[in-house]
Amino acid sequence: MKKIGIFMLVAGFLWASIMSVLDTRVITSWAGYVAAVLTASVGVALIRIHALRLTSAEGALAASLQALHQSMERAVANITKLNDEKADLYVYDIRHKIDELFPEDLMTFADSREALSHQYGLQAYADVMSIFAAGERYLNRVWSASADGYVDEVNNYLDRACEQFTATLGKLNDLKSGSRN
Repeated sequence: MKKIGIFMLVAGFLWASIMSVLDTRVITSWAGYVAAVLTASVGVALIRIHALRLTSAEGALAASLQALHQSMERAVANITKLNDEKADLYVYDIRHKIDELFPEDLMTFADSREALSHQYGLQAYADVMSIFAAGERYLNRVWSASADGYVDEVNNYLDRACEQFTATLGKLNDLKSGSRN
């Protein structure tokens, strides 16, 4: 259904584009133009129906939300532990610890993020993902600083990443408990 929807959307846009430039002063065939717009609209509807069917099944939604929460709990535990141990670690080894501790949880979180918008709405999705994205960027800065041997930057951005991931988990907990702060 999604492929048909994409095809209809593209075909509708192309058809409407052609209809609108046949005569540069006026649309000569309103029936063709309206049909093209309707085709594109049906394509959009099919794509949205397909997306809703995939993600709104109650069991899949609950599983995605649980995976989202658990992956962030593990990420917070790992970043907190890494932040607490940073003074005892060789700066060049921190990037290897990041590679060891975070990829699976961050990938799971990213793969499950659509469940947020279906369960809590787009504003909640935007709130959580902006905090998470900042934490992820800071973690990437830590990795780069570790590769280059910049101890102060590693320490600074580990603190920031820890704050952002903790705030992400806090926001998820607020949403789960029904508080929409």
